Amino acid sequence: MKIVVCIKQVPDTKGGVKFNPDGTLDRGAMLAIMNPDDKAGLEAALRLKEQFGAEVTVLTMGLPKAADVLREAMAMGADNGILVTDRVLGGADTWATSTTIAGALRNIDYDLIITGRQAIDGDTAQVGPQIAEHLGIPVISYAQEIKVEGDKVIVQRQYDDRYHILEAKMPCLITALAELNEPRYMTPGGIFDACDAEITQWGRADLKDVDDSDLGLAGSPTKIAKASDKVRKGAGEKVVPDSPEDAVAYIVGKFKEKHII
Repeated sequence: MKIVVCIKQVPDTKGGVKFNPDGTLDRGAMLAIMNPDDKAGLEAALRLKEQFGAEVTVLTMGLPKAADVLREAMAMGADNGILVTDRVLGGADTWATSTTIAGALRNIDYDLIITGRQAIDGDTAQVGPQIAEHLGIPVISYAQEIKVEGDKVIVQRQYDDRYHILEAKMPCLITALAELNEPRYMTPGGIFDACDAEITQWGRADLKDVDDSDLGLAGSPTKIAKASDKVRKGAGEKVVPDSPEDAVAYIVGKFKEKHII
């Protein structure tokens, strides 16, 4: 079995968020981590590797420094890492991103593709299903449990207060929830091996069956009108009433003043 896990290096928002003048994230200026949903998808692939002897390839699109997240994945147990990077791919929205990744995946033999449900920097949950659409394969999203039986996958798909049990014949794509599992830590030996491992790097010329008009910022139909850091709110009005009755009267008065009641 051959499994490809699509992972993303996302900004560590604890270190602050920075924007470029065009409204896109300044990823080069921010600390980065592996996207949590993607890490759960990677862990699911590694467990299938242990169960079936699968070969696990991790693929990411991003700046050259995104190779770090591939090495992290390889230190956890992935076999191969592929970085898709090129200046013309920068500023991509979900459509241009999924087009790019699908173009890269057409170079790879796979039975199963696993992506995270969504990335914490965009929260769209669009890229995984779009990749499947580009490739013409089935997709099962919001996976909270994954099993493989023969040539099919059986997935518990999270749905409100219950779950669906869905089956799909491989090749197919699954989007994983962070709650799917508890990802393992990197091992010391895995870290040393990952540091020495070769990362395959692809650019625009390596993408199959894609048009330039669908790539990068120029090929992104989503346009950002405005972007800014979180606006801090003031401390607000502080009132110390003399009694509970006075507190109630004050609150009711404010509601009437704002025409809430």
